[in-house]
Amino acid sequence: MKAKIIGTGSYAPEGILTNHDLEQRIETSDKWIVERTGVRQRHIAAKDEATSDMAAKAGARALAAAGVLASEVDLVIVATTTPDMFFPSTACLVLHRLGISNAAAFDLSAACSGFVYALSVGEQYILSGKYKKVLVIGADLMSRFVNWDDRSTCVLFGDGAGAVVLAPTSGKHGVLSSRLHSDGAFWDLIAVPGGGTANPPSEQVLAEKLNTIKMKGNETFKVAVRRLEEVAREALAENNVSISDLSVIVPHQANIRIIKAVAERLEIGLDKVVMNMDQYGNTSAASIPLALDQAVVDGRIKEGGLILLLAFGSGLTWGSSLIRW
Repeated sequence: MKAKIIGTGSYAPEGILTNHDLEQRIETSDKWIVERTGVRQRHIAAKDEATSDMAAKAGARALAAAGVLASEVDLVIVATTTPDMFFPSTACLVLHRLGISNAAAFDLSAACSGFVYALSVGEQYILSGKYKKVLVIGADLMSRFVNWDDRSTCVLFGDGAGAVVLAPTSGKHGVLSSRLHSDGAFWDLIAVPGGGTANPPSEQVLAEKLNTIKMKGNETFKVAVRRLEEVAREALAENNVSISDLSVIVPHQANIRIIKAVAERLEIGLDKVVMNMDQYGNTSAASIPLALDQAVVDGRIKEGGLILLLAFGSGLTWGSSLIRW
């Protein structure tokens, strides 16, 4: 038995913030941002829009694509680091909004690796025989945690959500393997250090903007490239396939320089790499499912194709999922 993706969906807010808009707010330029990140614009949620709103819309589209009714869903997993609130879970809010009344639901936090982690968890429930239909969603509203005075980070992030529906299959299609890794020694490379129990909300936290994203860009770049290459080769070796066998790679849309460096190390052409960070920026846990859905809709991903998902994020966390579509 395998867990098969039978439907995909995604959602991005209507509001768009371009690089030219940012030129009016901070000392930067469209040329600088594009050369260093590959981002030209990012979608920004409306003031009354929450992570659960985006997740529910992406989830509804995935269910529709799969032809699965709300009453058939057994489990909802939402990968996010920007929940609506500390509790209840965003997944419970999404479950209610979608009219799913007889299912389990929980959030999973693995930052930008969240979707790959959640996909693996959903896969295990399918393989165990416990559940037959699992809705896996990656959603993050990063604009609420960006320091808009920090040009090294504010140019990177956007808001969005992506989702898939998993179901059991006995055929050759489905998730072939999932590999997950983490290393907490590097937690401070990417973090929002304030606002939690270690550094609770206070006037000082707000004044020092500790409730916003802090990132050590150069160090993160080096580690990300190395770990993504390693986990890609690990997935290929485990399944006895080569780079040339891959139809496409869908990496986390963090930075075009990271993606190009990984592609070069793997000796794979960029024509086989799905990239959409120019339109959406880094949407954290949403980036892979959003890009995946876009590639399905565009026809880049076809039945029988071998798809490699590659993730890297705060934690540090990283992982892969190899899928026969």
